[in-house]
Amino acid sequence: MRLFALTCLVMIAFAANSILGRWVIGSEYMDATGFGLLRLASGAAALWLMCAVQGQRPAEDRWRSIAGGAALTLYMVGFSVAYAALDAGLGALILFGVVQVSMFGWGIARRQPVAGLQIIGAVIALAGLAYVVWPGGDVRAPLWAVVCMGAGGLGWGIYSLLGRGASSPLAASAVNFLLATGMILPALWFLGGGTVVTAFGCLLAVISGAVTSGMGYALWYRVLPQIPGPVAATVQLSVPVIAILAGAVILGEPIGARLTLGALVVLGGIAVVILCAPRKSRAR
Repeated sequence: MRLFALTCLVMIAFAANSILGRWVIGSEYMDATGFGLLRLASGAAALWLMCAVQGQRPAEDRWRSIAGGAALTLYMVGFSVAYAALDAGLGALILFGVVQVSMFGWGIARRQPVAGLQIIGAVIALAGLAYVVWPGGDVRAPLWAVVCMGAGGLGWGIYSLLGRGASSPLAASAVNFLLATGMILPALWFLGGGTVVTAFGCLLAVISGAVTSGMGYALWYRVLPQIPGPVAATVQLSVPVIAILAGAVILGEPIGARLTLGALVVLGGIAVVILCAPRKSRAR
C-alpha cells in the first residue's frame, strides 16, 4: 500500500507539471525553452539543497549521470519544441506511446519477464488514452513536430530505465538536473528561448522545477526499482487523464461521458498490467 501511495503521488506530481507547463506557456507568461531552463535550474538547486541537509554526496556513476542528464535534456527540449505545433492531446499520446514502446521493448530485449496479458493491458490503456485526448476535426501534425515529440518520449523512457539502477535516488536526480541545466543551454540559444519572461511565469517555473519536478522525479527514481518495468511504463498513461481531470476541476469545466469512459478504460488497462505481472517481478 505504501508503494502504491508513493506511485500515485508521483503520477499526481507529473500531472501537476503538465498543468503548470500549459498554464505558463499557453498563457504566454514564459516561452517553452526558457521555462524548461528555469525549471531544471530550480530543480537542481532544490535537490542539491536536500542532499546537503541529509548529508548525501551526489556521487553516481559518471557515465550513468551523463546519460541521465542527456536523457532529461532530450525529454525537455523534445516536448517543448513539439508543443509549438502539436495539439496537446495528440502530443501526449505520442509522448507516452513512445515511452511505452521504449520501456517494453527494452524489457523484452533484456529478456525480462513480461506476460502476454500485460501487453494486452498496456494496449487497452493506450487505447483509452487515445479515446480521451484525440483531437476533433482535422488533425494537422507536422512530421518534424511528431519526431521531436517522439524524441522527447524516448528521452523520458531512457531516463526512467536509468532510474531502475540508481543507488541513491535523491543524489542521482540532483546530478541529472544539474547536468541537464547545462546541456539545455545550447538548445536555448539555438531556438531563441528566454525572450518571453514574466515574474508570474518565473514563479510557476520555480514551483514546477523545485517541487513537482525535482521532488517528483527523485521520488520516481525511488519507486522505480521496486516495480516491474511494464508496470512503470503503463502506469504513466494515467498522467494525462489526471491532468485533464484536475484541469476540469480547477477551470470548472464539465466532465463528460468521453472523459469518464476513457479514464475507466485507462485504469482498467493499468490494473490488468499490475495484476498480471509475473510473480518474480511483482515480488521485486
